[in-house]
Amino acid sequence: MAAPLTLLLIVAITVRAALYRSSLADLISERVEVVSPLTAWKRVVEGLALLDLGVSPYSGDVFHETPLIIYLFHFLVDYAEMTFILADVITAVALYLTVKDYNKQVFRKQKYALEADRYPLDCLELIRSPKEMFYIPLKVAMFYLLNPFTILSCVAKSTCGLNNAAIALFILSTVKGNVLLSAIFLSVATYQSIYPLTLCAAALLYLMQRQYIPVNFRRASFWWFIAQYAFMYLGSLFVIVCLSFFLLGSWDYLPSVYGFILSVPDLTPNIGLFWYFFAEMFEHFRLFFLCVFQINVFFYTIPLSIKLKEHPVFLIFMQLAVISIFKSYPTVGDIALYMAFLPVWSHLHRFLRNIFLVSCVLLACSALFPVLWHLWIYAGSANSNFYYAITLLFNVAQILLVSDYFYAFLRREHHLTYGLYLKRKDGSEATLVLK
Repeated sequence: MAAPLTLLLIVAITVRAALYRSSLADLISERVEVVSPLTAWKRVVEGLALLDLGVSPYSGDVFHETPLIIYLFHFLVDYAEMTFILADVITAVALYLTVKDYNKQVFRKQKYALEADRYPLDCLELIRSPKEMFYIPLKVAMFYLLNPFTILSCVAKSTCGLNNAAIALFILSTVKGNVLLSAIFLSVATYQSIYPLTLCAAALLYLMQRQYIPVNFRRASFWWFIAQYAFMYLGSLFVIVCLSFFLLGSWDYLPSVYGFILSVPDLTPNIGLFWYFFAEMFEHFRLFFLCVFQINVFFYTIPLSIKLKEHPVFLIFMQLAVISIFKSYPTVGDIALYMAFLPVWSHLHRFLRNIFLVSCVLLACSALFPVLWHLWIYAGSANSNFYYAITLLFNVAQILLVSDYFYAFLRREHHLTYGLYLKRKDGSEATLVLK
């Protein structure tokens, strides 16, 4: 498997290097679907210029990345292209190793369940074979590296790629069962964009499963493990925040980075749900609806964690999708990260209901984004309503995609427990309805 992965990495690096040298690089870096006010490389360059002049990069309203990012590129600005390519490679390799280890655990659990005769006889066709699972890690790496969304994000030098690398390393550390590294990488991801905080629940559930700690509020071991993980996570976050203070010499970055993410003052169009709504919003309603929109990312964590407490890796996939849909400044790079996990759930295809329609809508919307932008901004024959309509359709398609996978996952688990061909008491065929 090492040779195909190496070949894949070579192809991915070659494609990115060729695009960096083409005339398309400048065009891609201007696309609002690819970069946001948080992740745009031009804003990082502006911040570096202010830093070189001895002025705080947060003194204006241009730079909104974290201090560690600007100090990283203070030393690596001449090697920025290599840095972003390396970030994509690290993410892909981390996802590859994650899925490889996860598949081994799935196969082991499946083997024990078969030996214990836990599965009904009529659902043996749902059992996953080693041959079927063998190429899934490579497919995941391929889905990430060769995804046009990932390539565009890398060529635009969007700092979203660095955030994805931190999240991928967090997932790898969690699946490997390394509690300390999991907490450290989660704190790095949270430091970068706040929203990965919601992945904490999935990490705790997975790590407790690895250590055979039951999810029981009455057990001391449950609370002790949560306290340990919280201490490592908050301690790492505290160290990173303090390091940022010592590098910058002030706390100016806190309102400029995290206040900017939460208050959404920049309404530059993007593929998210915030910009148009708040551009039309009356000012005295703004705070209320801001809270309503922001709470979406965090609200779904509790019900999803309760429903998927036995399946924390699928919970991570769901949370990544929720973050990419409902965050305040999303880009296509955020979508590429959760879409890389789709091959892991390839065994759910027989239960998916709308996959063809949703795929067509996502492809059509991706093609129409630049068309409607041109008609609005350059041709003047359209307006913001056209662009927001396609944005809204794109997000609805994502929600339908994630909901479909959620339904398919729950249905398969139900069949593995009660059988594939359900019967009523009178012997007639039953229909499964999930409520």
